[in-house]
Amino acid sequence: MQLTIYNTMSRKLQPVTSDGNQVKMYCCGPTVYRDAHVGNLRTFLLSDLIRRTLQALGYEVVLVQNITDVGHMSEDLLAEDKMITQSRVEKIDPFEIARKYEASFHADLAQLNILPADIYPRASECISLMQDLISSLLLKGFAYVGSDGSIYFDAASFPGYGEISGNHLDSLKPGYRYEYSDDRGKRFHADWALWKLAGHRTEMVWDSPWGIGFPGWHIECSAMSLHFLRYHVNLHVGGMDLRFPHHENERAQSNAMTGSEVVDLWVHGEHLLFEGRKMSKSSSNVLLLAEVIGKGYDPLALRLVLLENRYRSQMDLTWDAISAAHKTLKRWRAFATQLHSAKRVENEEILKALSEDLDTPRAIQIIRTLEKNSDLAIEFRVGSMLFADQVLGLDLTREETRVLSSDLSDILEQRAKARGEKNWALSDRLREDLESKGLLIEDSQTGQEWRWR
Repeated sequence: MQLTIYNTMSRKLQPVTSDGNQVKMYCCGPTVYRDAHVGNLRTFLLSDLIRRTLQALGYEVVLVQNITDVGHMSEDLLAEDKMITQSRVEKIDPFEIARKYEASFHADLAQLNILPADIYPRASECISLMQDLISSLLLKGFAYVGSDGSIYFDAASFPGYGEISGNHLDSLKPGYRYEYSDDRGKRFHADWALWKLAGHRTEMVWDSPWGIGFPGWHIECSAMSLHFLRYHVNLHVGGMDLRFPHHENERAQSNAMTGSEVVDLWVHGEHLLFEGRKMSKSSSNVLLLAEVIGKGYDPLALRLVLLENRYRSQMDLTWDAISAAHKTLKRWRAFATQLHSAKRVENEEILKALSEDLDTPRAIQIIRTLEKNSDLAIEFRVGSMLFADQVLGLDLTREETRVLSSDLSDILEQRAKARGEKNWALSDRLREDLESKGLLIEDSQTGQEWRWR
């Protein structure tokens, strides 16, 4: 069986290629100037899902995921770099900001049971790789020194520009927002900076053959993927927002360097809404994993919610969905751990669903059916769930170790009785007592339910 997945560039399902038995993956990583929100984390879950599926199919996977710690190129030349801006807010060095939020990023991945990448190259430690690539692009005639002394990629020199996003050069109008609103150094409005002279900027700058400055955002991914994956990437993953201009520019740079198509498959995850609105800092609608955990939910409940939706579909995340997934996860773990000696049983139906463009909703529906189908042997049902879990990553073999004390059980019974008698004042007092002791209480038409904070 082989993994087929939607290639954004060809706009069709294609089998994932390999170099022998090895699949080389590159996933665009975080810019570490703040915590990643759950919309960002959905992309990294997609990468993890692809990797786990390929491993279940018998492939060796090498995954490289960059850490952007030199800041994001501002859209306004006069605006401060985001990393530097955050360092001003927190009153610590920009590189301390980077290390702080890089550690937070790795902690979030661990909470979501996302397997670590094989290599996490930091942009700040790969400046020489970027400068070497820029020098090569200059020699090959794909880049030039702008009138402002900065180095730019000549977009018109790459005839295949726009094949990922459909944004071809002849349809891009001047004034379209690129990295900078100041285009005076460019020959053509769609060109982009490979190396920007520092000007008045004094932090996060490096010496170069072209003067003190800092790299463009796009050049770092080309330099790292070419170097660490040896000039060939089987599968490149990122969020839908990176299709243009980032991945178009990255593809142009990498292909211009090698003279061939570097990436076989471009895979993009769709946007995530939260409670009906696009998640963004400007609209105060950003949800962090820490907030999910703070409400007493298992972080893998968030993983389950995301897996219940196709990666290519925009989804609307809600607290109700997280709550429902939390309950499902507890029930599945109780079911899966009833056989302590259970072993994985390869389930072709589940593997087929996952190998056909990562159809996780279908795989999860198969698990729900197995849970309820008492006509099948318990060993097959549990074994199939454990087989699926090597890809879904829900930690179904974890046993819930916290037990309810007899005192708490008594209070829960008293509260249930108070609700049945419509003694709302007593019910509320007992709720407060239970919650002060570490429980969270939810009332529904079927009665009260509880979980640990």
